[in-house]
Amino acid sequence: MTSFFGPVFWLLVTLGVLVTFHEFGHYWVARRCGVKVLRFSVGFGKAIWKRVGRDGTEYWIAAIPLGGYVKMLDAREGEVDPALRDQEFTGKSVWKRIAIVAAGPGFNLIFTVVAFWLMFMLGRPDVAPVVTATPHSLAAKAGIQPGDRILSIDGRAIPTFTDSMDAVANALLGRKPLPLTVRGSDGVQRQLVLPLNELPPGQDVGQYLGILGLQLAPPPAVAATVMAGQPAALAGMQGGDRIVSVNGQPVSDFIAFGKKVQAAAIKSPQLAIVVERAGQPLQLHVTARWESLEGQPPKWVMGVAAPPAEPATIHYGPLRALQASLGTTWRNTTQTFGMLGKMLTGEASTRNLSGVIGIAEVANASANMGLPWFLQFLALVSLSLGILNLLPIPILDGGHLLYYLVELIKGSPVSEQTMVVGQYIGMALLFGLMGLAFYNDIHRMLLS
Repeated sequence: MTSFFGPVFWLLVTLGVLVTFHEFGHYWVARRCGVKVLRFSVGFGKAIWKRVGRDGTEYWIAAIPLGGYVKMLDAREGEVDPALRDQEFTGKSVWKRIAIVAAGPGFNLIFTVVAFWLMFMLGRPDVAPVVTATPHSLAAKAGIQPGDRILSIDGRAIPTFTDSMDAVANALLGRKPLPLTVRGSDGVQRQLVLPLNELPPGQDVGQYLGILGLQLAPPPAVAATVMAGQPAALAGMQGGDRIVSVNGQPVSDFIAFGKKVQAAAIKSPQLAIVVERAGQPLQLHVTARWESLEGQPPKWVMGVAAPPAEPATIHYGPLRALQASLGTTWRNTTQTFGMLGKMLTGEASTRNLSGVIGIAEVANASANMGLPWFLQFLALVSLSLGILNLLPIPILDGGHLLYYLVELIKGSPVSEQTMVVGQYIGMALLFGLMGLAFYNDIHRMLLS
């Protein structure tokens, strides 16, 4: 049940925060432009809470928390009291109407900058971009070796593993060769090129990442912690011992060590473990135990913990954080427009679109990782929401801005009939886009 309610809860939090901020942009600018706001609603449907402000605006919290709206005094929706005609929306200049409509996406952009700024000031915990490549993958073909540290991708410095995967994921949309600089475990720098042009067309980024095979390097085969009273400690293993082999099978890293223990213990829990201590080999006889730890499915355990990954927390002061926030916002804005352009031209697959299911899953995962990660998620979704609303699709803010641009050019408003037809077209396009995103979410769930 938690796996269902967690994503739903954080989806509602995400939509509640971002849509409210978007609608507040319309509300705030409308008030500054002299337009009377009749209602500011968080959510749709019947009100579960409401009050009337001193300005006469009704403030609602509605029953369906999947959006919100601002209802303004508008002559197109009914008769307007002559005493309030100067506060009516369509009576305002076209530039004021443009400002009111553009304010929603504009406030999404402001929210993005502030959220990134807070994230950088709080410090986003991450790990160093030390990677490896799965055997026979494109990354292995490019020359990625175990323990390589990514220094830059396409000329941009890469401080964390998340930054490296974000840069690669964006490049995967175009499927063009991607240059990167790495430093091997021997300290020597190398220039490599990931042959993304060899990827098959028509797949989403998740599938491409699997084919690429670029992964975080597993921890070394070192017993960082040996738990007292557990089989390894009883056999004499000590913290810092380097694990060499299990029943004569050599061990390359800690992940491989765990797999070899499970495979060998099925046949017999009596294991011969060779470790290296102070440069000397030492054979230990460990009797593994079949246990369930912290509610996980039972498995063979020895009481040995892996060394933690190298930390790489991004943490700045207020001014440096603001600079980083503006740079990150600009980079993600250009990448988002680039992705939309690639989808329109067919260069990138529309399978990369995600709907509410995908957003809910990422919202839950980022919230569980801590506040800085959730702020980053909110920033990215807010930016996407702002850009989506700027698309020239009737019913969205961008569609209304298109009408006002036509009005500026021809000197008169678009006819009511044209606007009605545009609304139907816009609804069809929007529902089609939502349906495609929902289909992609379901398809990814079935494949996972």
